[in-house]
Amino acid sequence: MSYLDLDNGKTEKTVFELNVLLSDYHVYYQKLRNFHWNIFGKNFFDLHEKFEELYNDAKLKVDEIAERILTLRHQPVSNLSKYLEISNLKESSSDKTDIEMIEILLKDHGTILKQMRKVVKTAEAGDDEGTIDLIGAYIRELEKTSWMLDAWRMKTSEGVKKSS
Repeated sequence: MSYLDLDNGKTEKTVFELNVLLSDYHVYYQKLRNFHWNIFGKNFFDLHEKFEELYNDAKLKVDEIAERILTLRHQPVSNLSKYLEISNLKESSSDKTDIEMIEILLKDHGTILKQMRKVVKTAEAGDDEGTIDLIGAYIRELEKTSWMLDAWRMKTSEGVKKSS
């Protein structure tokens, strides 16, 4: 890979982890669509809009991850069956309450963050600063989104730890 001056063997390992992340994001995207379409109850308006915001963000990340793989001169995974095979995430049914949906998404966020950290670790071993930069920003964004969803489901009395 002369134009990027990266070790091809190390890049292949990064691409593998990026393809797993790409698969995770495809499953996550569809889960968000599912929840967007199937939310009901007193939190309908808030969550219907939030799920749309999240799936639009996931759609952008799917494209950016695939383009990073292409930049590294590899082909991104692009079949639904392969996504389901290699993703760390599982599909979800439509018959969930608002709280269950948020809990599922928070669990998925933890799984996606774990995969992102794997990508960063592999990219670091290959001196791939472009991938590290891209995924590092994703980590920060997903951590913030997770905090907000977690705050939404908390009882007011739970609050946060006080600084001394």
